[in-house]
Amino acid sequence: MKVICKKNELKEIISEAKKTKNIALVPTMGALHKGHKSLIDRAVKENDFTIVSVFVNPTQFGPNEDYDKYPRTLEDDIKLCTLAGADVVFAPSPKEMYDDIYFEEKETTLVCPPYKYVNKLCGKSRPGHFDGVCTVVSKLFNLSKCKRAYFGKKDAQQLFIIKKMVSELDFDIEIVPVDIVREDDGLATSSRNTYLSDSDRKIAPNIYRGLNKAKELYNKGIKESQTLIDASMSYLEEFDVDYVEIVSIDDFEKIDIIDKKALMLVAAKTPDKKVRLIDNIEL
Repeated sequence: MKVICKKNELKEIISEAKKTKNIALVPTMGALHKGHKSLIDRAVKENDFTIVSVFVNPTQFGPNEDYDKYPRTLEDDIKLCTLAGADVVFAPSPKEMYDDIYFEEKETTLVCPPYKYVNKLCGKSRPGHFDGVCTVVSKLFNLSKCKRAYFGKKDAQQLFIIKKMVSELDFDIEIVPVDIVREDDGLATSSRNTYLSDSDRKIAPNIYRGLNKAKELYNKGIKESQTLIDASMSYLEEFDVDYVEIVSIDDFEKIDIIDKKALMLVAAKTPDKKVRLIDNIEL
C-alpha cells in the first residue's frame, strides 16, 4: 500500500491504475474506526483498486467548531487501511488541497447544494458546512477518477446531498451507502466518540435507545411523527438536543403522518463535554 500526500503523485498513480482497474474512493477525515473499516472492506471487495482519503477539511468547519481539535491519527489510520487491503492512502495537507489564496483571503471556489436541502437539520445549525463537504468531495472525485465512492449512512443528510450533487452535476460515479456500525450498546461509531467523558459515554447510547423506541411504536402501527418524536425525546432529557425530526427518504422533507419510507434523525450534545452526536433509523 502506498501513502501519498501530493495531488501530482495521486494523478500519476491514477493514470496507470485507470487503464486496467475499477477505482473506488473512500473519503474520510481520519481518526478511523470500525465504521470506516466497513466502508473500506466493502470497497476492496467490490473493486480492483481502492483509495482512502484522509483529510480534515477546513472548508466544512465553522468558526466556532472543532477543526483544530479534531482527532488526527494518521499512523493508526495507515495501519487500519493496510489491514483492510486498501491500495492508496491519500493524506494531503490543507495547502495541498486548496490554493494559497484560501489561506490568505479565506476564499475559494465552492460547490453549493440547493438551499432547500441545507437549511435544515445539520445544515441549519452548521451554516456553510455542506458547501465545504460538496467542495472537497468534488475535488476528491476529480482527483481519484473513481467509479464508486463509499459513504456511511450515519451522516444521512450528507449522503442525501452528495447523491443529489452527483446526479445533478452529471458525475459518472456510483454512490454506495454502507450501513451504520455500532458498539455493543448501540452507540453509532464516530471519530468524535473519542471526545466523550466517562459520564457522557454511559448515556450516549440513549440516543439509539430513543430511536429504537420510536421504531417499536411505529411497528405497532403508530404513524404520527410527533408521537414518535416525543417517545424518542424522553430518552434525551440530559442532552442538549439540536433536533429530532422525521423526514421522507426520497426528498428529506418533514412528514407529519408517515405514509412513505422515512428516516428519523437525531442530533444532540452530551451534557459533560458537549460532544455533538448524530444518529438515525429507518422507519
